[in-house]
Amino acid sequence: MVWYIIKIVITASIIVVVSEISKRLPLLGSMIASLPLVSVLGMVWIFQETKETQKLIIHAEGTFWNVLPSLPMFLLMPWMMRKGVSFYLTLTAGILLTVILYLIMTKLLARMGMNL
Repeated sequence: MVWYIIKIVITASIIVVVSEISKRLPLLGSMIASLPLVSVLGMVWIFQETKETQKLIIHAEGTFWNVLPSLPMFLLMPWMMRKGVSFYLTLTAGILLTVILYLIMTKLLARMGMNL
C-alpha cells in the first residue's frame, strides 16, 4: 500500500509542477511536459513490481506507436484557438482527432502484424 501511495504522489507531483511552471514560463512547461516522464515512470513502476522485461518491451513499443497519433492534436489546438475557437471545443476536437488517428493507427499496425 505504501508503494501505491508513493507512485500516486510522485506522478501527481509531476503534473502539478508542470502546470505551475507553465503558468509562469509556458515554453519551459511545454518542454518538461514533452519529456516522456509518464512513460519512464510507468516503466519504472512495471519493473519494480514485476521484474519482467517482456512487459517493458511491450510497453515501450506500444508507447512509441501510440504517441504518433497523438501528436497532430498539438498542432490542431493552437491553430483552432488562433482562429478564435473556444478552448473546450478545441480540446474536444483535439481529442476526437487523436481517437480517430488511434483507430487508424491500430488498423494499419494490425495489417502489418502488430497488435497493440
